[in-house]
Amino acid sequence: MSAVEYPGAAACPACVATSVTITRAGKQAAHAAEVTVLALPGVHCAGCISTVERGLIARTGVAEARVNLSLKRVRIRHDASVSVEELTDHLSALGYEALPLDMVALSSTETDRIGRELLMRLGVAFFAMMNIMLLSVAVWSGASDATRDMFHLISAAIALPTVIFAGQPFFRSAWASLRNRRLGMDVPISLAIILASSISLYETFNGGDHAYFDAAVMLTFFLLGGRYLDHRTRAVARSAAQELSALEVPRAVRLTAAGEETVAAATLLVGDVVVIRPGGRVPVDGVVLSGESEIDRALLTGESLPVFAGPDARLSAGEVNLTGPLTVRVTAAGRDTSLARMADLVAVAESARNRYTTLADRAARAYSPLVHLLSFGAFGVWMWITGGDVRHAINISAAVLIITCPCALGLAVPAVVTAASGRLFRAGLLIKDGTALERLAEVDCVVFDKTGTLTLGTPEPRDLALQDAADLAVVMALAAGSSHPLAVALARGARAHGIVAETVTDLVEVPGYGVEGIWQGRRVRLGRAAWVGAAPGQDTAAWLQVEGRAPVAFVFDDALRPGAAALIAALNRQGMPIHLLSGDVPGAVRGLADRLGITDWQAEVLPADKAAFVQALVASGRRVLMVGDGLNDTAALAAATVSISPASALDAARVASDIVLTGRDIAPIAEALRVAKKATRRIRENFAISFGYNVIAVPLALVGLATPLMAAVAMSLSSITVTLNALRLK
Repeated sequence: MSAVEYPGAAACPACVATSVTITRAGKQAAHAAEVTVLALPGVHCAGCISTVERGLIARTGVAEARVNLSLKRVRIRHDASVSVEELTDHLSALGYEALPLDMVALSSTETDRIGRELLMRLGVAFFAMMNIMLLSVAVWSGASDATRDMFHLISAAIALPTVIFAGQPFFRSAWASLRNRRLGMDVPISLAIILASSISLYETFNGGDHAYFDAAVMLTFFLLGGRYLDHRTRAVARSAAQELSALEVPRAVRLTAAGEETVAAATLLVGDVVVIRPGGRVPVDGVVLSGESEIDRALLTGESLPVFAGPDARLSAGEVNLTGPLTVRVTAAGRDTSLARMADLVAVAESARNRYTTLADRAARAYSPLVHLLSFGAFGVWMWITGGDVRHAINISAAVLIITCPCALGLAVPAVVTAASGRLFRAGLLIKDGTALERLAEVDCVVFDKTGTLTLGTPEPRDLALQDAADLAVVMALAAGSSHPLAVALARGARAHGIVAETVTDLVEVPGYGVEGIWQGRRVRLGRAAWVGAAPGQDTAAWLQVEGRAPVAFVFDDALRPGAAALIAALNRQGMPIHLLSGDVPGAVRGLADRLGITDWQAEVLPADKAAFVQALVASGRRVLMVGDGLNDTAALAAATVSISPASALDAARVASDIVLTGRDIAPIAEALRVAKKATRRIRENFAISFGYNVIAVPLALVGLATPLMAAVAMSLSSITVTLNALRLK
């Protein structure tokens, strides 16, 4: 079954305005009735993106097409008259296998299969290359006549099956390119391999002095190495929109005249009444009709503490009901819920960001046609010079093609990304996306979430040592009757100060308010300000009321994440603009901003507003680094130029991010910014090495001073040089 989606509420205007979309003139995406997402296992470069998108847009009934390179999928907005089968057939005609977006096509098993296949072909090429080199050494050492021909035949027996088997990724890609009348990087690669093998076979059967089977297999080995490195940089990318969908509650309990019935949440209608029991996730957007409870909204709004929900309170899909049963009237269900709209925001932002092409892809657009022009030009000139000596002209043409083969270009980015990824992994950062380092190097402003990002999301009592010991003893006893985060933090803090709990009887937790009991014949309460008769303040606090006494406040701060202060100080020294966006209350956000020295902050920011804020920065030309951890940050993470999440973040936030912090310390982000700039310099240096190598080597091949074997050796040396330069990052 294909993933056909029916748009619900429209994404925010900023999302639509900033997404990059290829739309055929005269078509309006808004007129399309359906959106289909298909997996494209064969896409791997910017040329593939252009071919797929332009090819689909040219088809009648398709209004919009957007390829996500990291996830190898295409999102197509089309008329209802266009079937999924017609779309897959059209993509097949373009040279790309299209699969329904099911769990098999997107699973890590499929990704692992592709990686294992590349690694297997790489191993076969390496084994064959080593054996052919041994035979070649015998020829170079003076073997001649029948002995030389025998070694060449043995080399052919090893090389030809190896090239046919190991070179399939390049041959398939090249054939798809040629079928669509374009020249991708794999076309000159395939021609070089085929020419080197063909010339070698011709020389072998005609008793020639030289054969170049070692050159053909060496080319295949190095190019497979570059392809495998590139695959590994993309292997961990997954869809954040898919993870958000996993948070949707599939079933709900609906109240009817006959009683309760369990139904699919997607079938609920506006006005239906549902029951949400303690511990359950809210399946719909709605308004509370009856019941009182506390709601965990951290995933959606970033609020660090549960909030009270009573009659007329509004709930959103994805929130968690903590303490009491609630009866809720449905205001939105299925694709119209806030959770579904957030998934749509993320999908749009993911596709827009992943249209970023690597430096290697951009360089290849001009490089590939030039390779063919030089090779065919050399063939024509030498045919004229030699009076029609086809054998000599083909040898020189093959040498030019091999010596200009984009092997070093193919390794330039993956080698650097691999080296930089290793260095950052040891520092506590996992790079998930192959273009993340290039984007990170361009960052000129940083946006932070608060709870769970700059803080740990765990409350810490402030100035507990200044509180009365007797009050703390009562608090410890009351806190034992509640699992509320503030109660747990108070009990832990009091215990750390050596406080022994008093004896409190008749403990009762009142959902949404707090816990109460009897101490020395007097009623005592620990909970909300309004419940104990106190005036709420700006700070996060729990209140203790002992009957006959004025309420006492216990104020809390959110514990700073290790390295937060050092990171903000480092960014301030660099003159980097810093923005703090949080869904938490103003008092908590202001307190954190003051502690860290952040002047630009906003509180009570909704998820869509976070995404719109980031998109507005990107639209103004800023290169934004977004650091966040919650479901409420996911759309903003996907919309940013580059994004980072802690390992403790929600799954959806982690998969929406390009980089994941593997430890608790956030300070390594400053190191990531430095390494990213160095990595980008190394990539450009590698391009300079490749260009310089061609400036020297190509003229030698053009004038006939380099055989195909010499060309393969020179090409290999350039690849090794590029790799060694990348390793300087370590």
